[in-house]
Formats: sequence, C-alpha cells, structure tokens
Amino acid sequence: MYQCTKKLYIHFVFKPITFFFNSLSKLGTKHQQAMERLKLVLQYFQSNSESISNGICAILALISVKLYTSFDFNCPCMPQYNKMYALGVMFIPPIILFLLGVLVNRHTGVMMEEWVRPPGKRSKNPAVIRYLFTAMIQRALLAPVVWILVTLLDGKCFVCAFSMNVDPKYFSGMPNNTGLDLQKLMAKVPCKEDIIFRNNTFRKAVSRYVRCYSQTIGWSLLLLLILLGAVGRVLKPCFNHAAFLQTRYWSNYLDIEQKLFDETCVLHAREFARKCVVQFFEGMQDDVVLRLPLSPLHLRPRQKEDDVDGEDEECLHGITRHDQVDHLLHTWYMSKPVLDVTKMAFKPRVYITWEDIDGRILCSDV
Repeated sequence: MYQCTKKLYIHFVFKPITFFFNSLSKLGTKHQQAMERLKLVLQYFQSNSESISNGICAILALISVKLYTSFDFNCPCMPQYNKMYALGVMFIPPIILFLLGVLVNRHTGVMMEEWVRPPGKRSKNPAVIRYLFTAMIQRALLAPVVWILVTLLDGKCFVCAFSMNVDPKYFSGMPNNTGLDLQKLMAKVPCKEDIIFRNNTFRKAVSRYVRCYSQTIGWSLLLLLILLGAVGRVLKPCFNHAAFLQTRYWSNYLDIEQKLFDETCVLHAREFARKCVVQFFEGMQDDVVLRLPLSPLHLRPRQKEDDVDGEDEECLHGITRHDQVDHLLHTWYMSKPVLDVTKMAFKPRVYITWEDIDGRILCSDV
C-alpha cells in the first residue's frame, strides 16, 4: 500500500508540478529564484521515505480541506438528529483520515515488523519502537486535526449540534405563534430556509452566538497546538540529545535495511528466474562434447568466462535452490543478523592457480 501510494504521489503530484515549473522557467529572474526554491522543496519531499510520508500526510490534510469545502452540510433540524448528525460530520471523517494516514505511513510497517519479530540474535530496542510509533501518530493526526479545525472555524456543525442548548431569553424576536415547543423551535435555528425564521433576526443572533463559541474553540485549539509544538522544539535539546540521535539513527537503519533486503530479493529473484529459464532452454538441446588439448591459451578464455559466471553468481549469493531460498527468508525473519560488520572488512578471498602434472604454474589469479 505504501509503495503504491508513493508511486501515485510522485507520478500525479510531483512530476506535473515539476513540469509546470520547468515550463515557466523562461520568466524573469525573480520568478526563476522563486521556482528554484520550490524545486528544492519538491526535491526534499522526494529525498527519502520519511519526507515522502510527510508529503503524503500534507496532501491528506489538503484533501480534507477540499472535501469539507465541497461538502454540502445540511442540518436535519430535528431535535433527535441534530447533535448526532453534526458530531458525526465533525468526528467520523477525521477517524477515516487518521486510519488512512496510518495505512500509507511507512513507519507503520517498520514499527510492526520490529515489534512482532522474534528477538533471535538481535535484541529489540523499545526506544526505537516508541520513536516510530510517535512519528507515525504525529503524521497520521495532521489531516484529522485540520478537518476538526476547519469545522470549528466554519461553525456550521457547532450551530447544528448545540443550538438547542442556547437559552432563548437572552435574544429578542423569538417567534411565539409557531405552535412548536421550545426544543423543536431551537432545533430549526440552523435552517435559514425554514418559513418560521424568514425575515427574523432571532435565528441570526442565535447562530452568530453559537458560531462565536465554535470559532473561539477552534482558535484556542490551534493556539494550543502551536504552543505545544514550540515548547517541544525548545525543550528537546534540554533532554538527552545523544539518546535521541541514537534512536533516530536506528529507526532510519531499520527502514533502510528493509528496503535493501527487498531490493536484494528482487535482484536475486530476477537472476534466479533468468537462470531457471536459460537452464530449461539449454536442457532441451543435445549435448555436444569437444575434446581439445590442455594449454594456457585455452585456459585464458575459460578464465574470462568463469569471471562472467562469477558476476552472475554474485546476485544469487550461493542460494540456488528452492529450499535454500525458503530457509534464507525464514532465517531472516526468525533471526535478524547481529549489528556487527567487522568481519566484512577482513573478508577472505579465494585465488585459483592452474598447474600441470609437474607442478609448473600455467595460469594464476594471484
């Protein structure tokens, strides 16, 4: 899901925008400078999976605003349904957007894989799991918070939900000859087309009053979020910054390790499939045996062919059978390798020397 969303995100968002900026590059110097800055922003969003996750969450936030502005909100104006409908519009779409944010975030998969995997040779780091979980929640909450802020600042949902809780004695012009009880009358306040409130200032006053409360809550919530972000940014260096750097490093390592493993598996599968197909076609031919005298001149070309075969074998890494592949994948899941690459610096090499019967060297790799 993440890979599919990433491809759509780059194909339908960044490529058209980049093409648009390139087409406008013939404008003045000031326009070119502005476009260069915007190109840097686009390159940042394409730089790594974390930046792509940020971009996807930002797009979900923009989509939430677009959905709300294009959504035709119609209050039912019935006492038993007003509050349920309005609160449903205010909180159900944020839940959907939150789940989408969790679904398209790559940190979700990395965190769950690290959480549920067997310890094996590598112990789990709870700090890394907490870091990934926090990063996932922060990004997934962006679009829901934007939706709730937009609904509060707009005020329609709040008026529909809480117009029945307003005391009408503080407002003048309330219709008295409608034959409706007070609860049903106040439930019709959000419906300006209703004949009861036609050319009546009572409905406008009540709606304005409730909308002011809604906007006050919205602005207060926005201020609170900004203050929390500012305090968190200021206080972060006051804590153990070295531990934070270590946690961020190993969280990035888990992401990169999984991607490299997937890429290596793809290369291995491609080479494995190629050799299976070639082996099938070669198996359909008749064997041809050529008997030639042994000499260094014949050994040299053979060495080059062996080098080519060796390069092909590098993609297979010695895994040439079905049971070996299954065992490798099972071992990777059950027992991740130890985080120690010291022996790679002293990796032994194999050198081959060809000798004749008398021990004289005919050809050597040394």
